[in-house]
Amino acid sequence: MAKDCGKHGDGKEKLYRKLFAALLAFIIVVLFVILVIWLVLRPTKPSFVLQDADIMEFNLTAPNLLTSRMQVTVASHNPNGRVGIYYDRLEVYATYMGQQITLRTVLPSTYEGHHDVNVWSPFLLGPSVPIAPYLAASLDHAHEYGVGPFSIRVDGRLRWKVGSWTSGHYHIHVECDAYLSFSGRSTHTVFPTSQCYTDV
Repeated sequence: MAKDCGKHGDGKEKLYRKLFAALLAFIIVVLFVILVIWLVLRPTKPSFVLQDADIMEFNLTAPNLLTSRMQVTVASHNPNGRVGIYYDRLEVYATYMGQQITLRTVLPSTYEGHHDVNVWSPFLLGPSVPIAPYLAASLDHAHEYGVGPFSIRVDGRLRWKVGSWTSGHYHIHVECDAYLSFSGRSTHTVFPTSQCYTDV
């Protein structure tokens, strides 16, 4: 009868430990290389500018219903020299005193290369959008004083591209503040305040 000394089991356990240690070391090396590349390249978030806004309609159609129609021109710039940006889904909409007043317009997916610039000119529509009573009162005051706060916002997802490597998705939020000037009840002009705020 063969005698089992238990050494075979110990050999398998040592082999599993070595394989696990090798796999763990490989993962750590890969993560370290990605971290070094990321720190060396240091991708900078894109910058956005509200270039223009053409307001065709912006009127209270009922005590608490706002109808608006406009075309805005928004430009983005990739400041990175070695990192490209994929914009997978961007949605543009307008707000007045922080409240959304138009539907979201989806921009086409696009790639922005090193130091490249993209320009979009979407139409934004807000047919009879319910607004808070205080906002309706504020609009009346804005008509009297001739100016009111206004902003264009962009929400979406982007990915960074370095060589053949592409990152996962990151959320991007852009806010372009402006003043809406009321010249009568049917003529409006938008004055952007500064470069848009971008958060990634």
